[in-house]
Amino acid sequence: MYYHQPSIEIFSIRINEPVTMLTDLLVSAVCFYAFINLTIIPVKNKTHLFLRYYFLSMAIATFIGGVIGHGFLYLFSFAWKLPGWLTSMFSIALLERASIEYARKIINPKVGKIFAWINIIELLTFMTLTFTSLNFFFVEVHSAYGLLVVVSSFNLFVYIKTKSKGSKLFLTAVAFAAIAAIIFMNEWGISKWFNHFDISHILMAVSAYFFYKGAKAEIANPLKEVKSKEVKSKEVKSEE
Repeated sequence: MYYHQPSIEIFSIRINEPVTMLTDLLVSAVCFYAFINLTIIPVKNKTHLFLRYYFLSMAIATFIGGVIGHGFLYLFSFAWKLPGWLTSMFSIALLERASIEYARKIINPKVGKIFAWINIIELLTFMTLTFTSLNFFFVEVHSAYGLLVVVSSFNLFVYIKTKSKGSKLFLTAVAFAAIAAIIFMNEWGISKWFNHFDISHILMAVSAYFFYKGAKAEIANPLKEVKSKEVKSKEVKSEE
């Protein structure tokens, strides 16, 4: 059931959807925490880079979304939702790229290259559609594709092949994100002070935490390169 959240006033300052703003800021706080803690890890590789900036960009996106998109949108035009939307799309693209990069050592190199290019093309396409239409639907479709198709498939493949703890945590994070999306799309709320926005934001914060734990595990335990059958056969012949 849909519940509209009323405004409140604090020191004569009007705040729209106050709980929704706070739960958005909770997601932002978890992501900032993850970014800071990943930054101090002395590892230099592409997976680490993409994951760090996924958390930073998502922290910025949810902060903008909470403050401008919900709390104080009455001071701006509707178009001001775009900065938060577009930044969140960029962050999902970074998470996709991190998953592709992590799996590169055990997948066909051509598959990695193809999905790396698709990653760029789909981001630019959905950003353009969102910018020109001001429709959140395209943000939702991009997130669904990024998480359910790219992030899930690559991490499921890695987990099946290696039993990677990081990939298992990533799959758990995607599950929480999927539940959040279902609640959001169906507008399942409890009350006007805890509506579908608030519930989905809480689940997004949980999802972000599992992504953080998974990121730490993946950074600490990089995959070992698996050689193709062709390469192995050549090495055996050379030894003979």
